[in-house]
Amino acid sequence: MAKIIEGKRRIIKLTTDDVINIVRQFQQLNQKSCCYEHLREILDKNAMYIPEDVV
Repeated sequence: MAKIIEGKRRIIKLTTDDVINIVRQFQQLNQKSCCYEHLREILDKNAMYIPEDVV
């Protein structure tokens, strides 16, 4: 589960599972693209989410 760390700047610490899930989402979207520019358009239109750890 991702963990938000508050400080001067808010950062999110990702677990291995979070990173793997993001890569999977990216790979699914990447299959629909033909080039770098098209992939950027697809990513701009699709939000990628990671769960937030509630403390």
